[in-house]
Amino acid sequence: MIPEDRKYTKEHEWVSRTGADRVRVGITHFAQEQLGDIVFVQLPPEGETAARGDAVGEVESTKSVSDIYSPVAGEVVGVNEGLDSRPELINSDPYGAGWIIELRLTDPAEYDDLLDADDYRELLER
Repeated sequence: MIPEDRKYTKEHEWVSRTGADRVRVGITHFAQEQLGDIVFVQLPPEGETAARGDAVGEVESTKSVSDIYSPVAGEVVGVNEGLDSRPELINSDPYGAGWIIELRLTDPAEYDDLLDADDYRELLER
């Protein structure tokens, strides 16, 4: 369950282009499986800027709390407000309704540096 139409990080996040300079970010099926039932998501405020690798929020599950890292540098231009009342969307639809944030890229070339689906599969097999 690794969609081909997006990029991935070693921290088990997915990144999908939504425009020339915009991406949507969420956590992968593998990550949500490892976390267990997600009960709370802390989202960053719109307008916040982040460097690649900065923590931009948290996902809390019945097992643990995990940071959400910005896979690319950019400005938060959207958050999935549906997660406020239904954080379990990340478990049930991690690649769709369970998206977390939308970023305007500072450097669109950073997107190309992320893992493709094959590279991410290899990472999981290690």
